[in-house]
Amino acid sequence: MNTNRRVFVSGLAAAVTVASTTMGRAQDKGLIAIITPSHDNPFFKAEAVGAEARAQELGYETIVLVHDDDPNKQSELFDTAIARGANAIILDNAGADATVAVVKRALDAGIPSFLIDREIKESGIAISQIVSNNYQGAQLGAEEFVTIMGEEGNYVELLGREADTNAGIRSSGYHDIIDQYPDLVMVAQQSANWSQTEAFEKMESILQANPDMKGVICGNDTMAMGAWAALEAAGRNEVIVVGFDGSNDVRDSILAGGIKATVLQPAFRQAQIAVEQADQYIQTGSTGLEEKQLMDCVLINADNAADLETFALSS
Repeated sequence: MNTNRRVFVSGLAAAVTVASTTMGRAQDKGLIAIITPSHDNPFFKAEAVGAEARAQELGYETIVLVHDDDPNKQSELFDTAIARGANAIILDNAGADATVAVVKRALDAGIPSFLIDREIKESGIAISQIVSNNYQGAQLGAEEFVTIMGEEGNYVELLGREADTNAGIRSSGYHDIIDQYPDLVMVAQQSANWSQTEAFEKMESILQANPDMKGVICGNDTMAMGAWAALEAAGRNEVIVVGFDGSNDVRDSILAGGIKATVLQPAFRQAQIAVEQADQYIQTGSTGLEEKQLMDCVLINADNAADLETFALSS
């Protein structure tokens, strides 16, 4: 198999409301461990809820664990999954480099890993790496940003965590569009590490240094919400903010006339697909698909925000 190839997974399914529990009811087919970053971010909570619900529908016991983007904690959680004799691990990882060793460790213990949202920097050790097409999505967001900005003005970019490959990919997608417009000038670029609190604090400082800024483009919705809160507090509601993820919080802001747009990546369905592929692999020894798979993103703005619910479009 050529593990450097990517295939595209299409389709956005409407999310269902499922209560997330730490331990699912015992079933007949074994245990699936679901490991994600903190559920304080609704994107990661949607992943966990989607994966858990689908695993239990397919007859698996589940254990839902949180690594808080800490590679050491992630390593401990892998040890827990291995000790529990998990049949598979569904993972949104804690770092593209740091995760390679733990995925190998699980594989050596006979436990396949199915990655979602974030890739790792090695092929051939995870069975699947199912991620949003971050570059395509970033270009959608950037095109909307350029249009709303009127192709001119000073703007700011808030980046995600440096250790997360998605942060760099999204930034590249943004700039490959925005940099075509010489009258759009980036006056500040800082990492807020995907954090709403950090984005609020960074935005306060950036705004003081750049009072003539006209727009902010953010690597995720959590940072967009933090930036928007700082702008509102400063009475700068006219500043254009665009995010990335498709969260309900940003949906509500768009509908209220606040944040202008975001880019939906289908977290809920992506996690369910990973579970379905894990089940296929457990049953047959193969998913029948390439390791690296991309799911296209969708622009969300005032035209379709009302159709968005829990990282899925209803129509």
